[in-house]
Amino acid sequence: MSEEDFVLSQMMDGAAPLERKHAPTEHHVKTGIHAVDDSELVMRELDELVHGRGHFDIADTDEYIEASINGLDKRIVKKLRKGEYSIQAHLDLHGMTRDEARMEVAAFITKSYKANKKCVLIVHGRGLGSRDNIPILKEKLRAWLTRGAMGKKVLAYTSARPFDGGTGAVYVLLRS
Repeated sequence: MSEEDFVLSQMMDGAAPLERKHAPTEHHVKTGIHAVDDSELVMRELDELVHGRGHFDIADTDEYIEASINGLDKRIVKKLRKGEYSIQAHLDLHGMTRDEARMEVAAFITKSYKANKKCVLIVHGRGLGSRDNIPILKEKLRAWLTRGAMGKKVLAYTSARPFDGGTGAVYVLLRS
């Protein structure tokens, strides 16, 4: 299943046809010189999101971190947040320096992406062993997953459920 098919199937989950009392009419939106069908605009937007040209919506607290590409169906993020996607690979960053962790995360995301994995878990820890108990890798991971080459492979991430590491880990949903 391609990334586009996956995202579309998630967006259409639970959708039902509307009852039509009148014949359908065509809706057009003027963009520049020619009119473009609404469905064409939606497909362009979806294509931009799927191919990494969209930006991320970020919703964080002191403990909890979450982000998704702009426009991603909120139901997909909700399922990720609830841990409803099967974890296909995991990486534990405990004991690594910031530089070691960045290299490991980049390699892990690239390897998982190339293997067509959809959901992975990264355990970053809560910073309890670091100076001043600050979760440095957690803070860095937020930036790494939303920028550059790694950001182009990620659809969303969210702090994990307690049994998967809680706020010391993140579920990452990858593009296809």
